[in-house]
This record gives sequence, structure tokens and C-alpha cells, in this order.
Amino acid sequence: MKTYLEKTYIIFDRELKGYFRTPLASIFLLVFLALSSGMTFFLGRFFERDQADLTAFFAWHPWLFLILMPAIGMRLWAEERRSGTIELLITLPVTNMQLVIGKFLASWIFTLIALILTMPIWVTVNYLGDPDNNVILISYIGSWLMAGAFLALTSCLSALTKNQVIAFIISSISGFVLIMAGFNLVLSSVRSWTPTWVTETVGSMSFLSHFSRIQMGVFDLRTFIFFVSMIILCIWINVQLVQIKKAD
Repeated sequence: MKTYLEKTYIIFDRELKGYFRTPLASIFLLVFLALSSGMTFFLGRFFERDQADLTAFFAWHPWLFLILMPAIGMRLWAEERRSGTIELLITLPVTNMQLVIGKFLASWIFTLIALILTMPIWVTVNYLGDPDNNVILISYIGSWLMAGAFLALTSCLSALTKNQVIAFIISSISGFVLIMAGFNLVLSSVRSWTPTWVTETVGSMSFLSHFSRIQMGVFDLRTFIFFVSMIILCIWINVQLVQIKKAD
């Protein structure tokens, strides 16, 4: 009898290898590396700023993830529903939680691979100057957690449709709302007709606000708890959606 973790690993292994069976993995990694480098050294005016840090590199991550994470996660359940393989999956001797966690972890580890491949940029900054490597390390961890939150949200929304394009669009829109939640334009519009606690709650949901604190090198436990809580909540909802599909 396979253990709980062994069954989860089987799903994880199947999904992760699935990325590399198609050109999707190579295309995503190349696009992510090209955009990360271009935005850091050109749009971020790295050389003109004359500062040895990765502020410009991490500043673009919320906006990159807004598009790239839905591109990774949109296939997690939408493709299974479109091809009809979801019926086979839910009849396997695994729990819904194992299915959801296995699929999510595969996409999250794939994202980790993409982030690791950007580390030559970190090496370059150390060669050119003397950056605060603790801040950079914390920013990498925060970036991966934020990517996980985007992926968990996308996975959850992907379970609602058979169409990957629709999954991509609604995930991108949802992610955009969560990024913009901390902007004064949004908060002022909410503040005008809701109690203070609602405005504060909306502001606390902003991915950008939380990640900005991490970029400054602030090891804010609340921020890490926020991203982990988002991941857990979306995974739980995802499990319920799969259960509904199983009951149909």
C-alpha cells in the first residue's frame, strides 16, 4: 500500500513531467528569463541607477506573474476537463486533496526552477558591487510565495471551466484585482461607501503591498502568513470544486 505522500508524489511527478513533454516549459522559461533580464537591465535602468541591487528585478515580478502564472496554471484542471481525463483522475485510489496538492506543487516547483535560472543576475550584481544578499534572498523567497498564491488562485479558477483561454482570462483579471487592491484609487472608491474595516480588509489583500515590504528587506511575518494563507484557502476551494465534479 502506498502512503499518502507517495500517492501525492505520483500525481506531482506526472504533472511536472507533463510540462517538459511539450514546448511549453522551454517557451515559458525563455520568456521569463528574457523578460526578467530586459526589465531589470533596460526598463529598470540598472546601469544608469549605478546601484548594486536587484530592486529593479523584483519590482516587475508582480506584473510578470500576473500574466505568466495563469499561463502555467490554466491547464491544470481546464485541460483535464476538456480532454475528459478528469473522470479518470477522480476514480483513481487517491483523495481529492492529493490530486489538488500534487498538481499545484508541480506548477509551483516549475516556477521555482524558473526563479533559480535567474540567479546569474544575482551573481552579476555581486560581481559589479556589494549588494545586501540577505535582502535579495528574502525577496526570492517572497517572490516564490507570491507566485504560489497566483498559481493556487489560477488552479482553483481553472477547475471552473473546460476552456484554458477562459481560465487564463479570469485568473489574470482576479490577479489584477488583488494587485490593485492596495492602490489609493481603489481604496478611496471603497472607502466612500463601506465601513473602515472593509477598506482595511481590501487594502490588506494587495499582493503588491505585501511584496513591496519584502523587497525592502523587511521580514514581515504577516506577509508570509498572508501568501501561505492564500495558497491554503485556494487549495481548499479547489478540493471542494473537484468534489462537486466527482458528485456530478
